[in-house]
Amino acid sequence: MPDVMPEIVCEVCGKRMFHENVDTLKIEDAVHKKFCRKDGGSYSYMHRDQQHNTPMDTEREVDTDGKPVLKR
Repeated sequence: MPDVMPEIVCEVCGKRMFHENVDTLKIEDAVHKKFCRKDGGSYSYMHRDQQHNTPMDTEREVDTDGKPVLKR
């Protein structure tokens, strides 16, 4: 009988998480619940929140070619 990898699928965003250790999977799920993008939107972790559009790290606001890194 083949071993089945334990998995959890987020009901909100549909992300599939799997890990061979059930305790680690539960921790991964708890962390995901805190950072799940419930509205499906994309945002950069360089922002404090969605209403605050000024980058926290202005030195890395653009890439080496001068193109903006942030999704606006």
